[in-house]
Amino acid sequence: MNWTVETLNTTVDKELTTLPVDMRARFVRICELIEAVGLERVGMPYIRHLTGPLWEMRMKGRDGISRALYVTVQRKRVVVVRAFIKKTRQTPRQEIDLALRRAKEVLR
Repeated sequence: MNWTVETLNTTVDKELTTLPVDMRARFVRICELIEAVGLERVGMPYIRHLTGPLWEMRMKGRDGISRALYVTVQRKRVVVVRAFIKKTRQTPRQEIDLALRRAKEVLR
């Protein structure tokens, strides 16, 4: 069975559409990579573990960097729970906390 990538809800869809075009293209490319070769074979610089069940997709563009935070669930599903433009070196704790709250919807 292959991996699939999906978003949690329309809120996350809107967050993704607000990203600059080049960063959205990177997001799509990372998703295609995960679906083509499997999440187990994709690592840095594309994805990195954050904390607990939370991982991040790392996108870079002309206007800076952005992140799409996700969790994995049964049946090889990647669920993106938060997307944002990153303005500091370290991922802000409030972004991680928001993603973890949203992740509870799929990790029950």
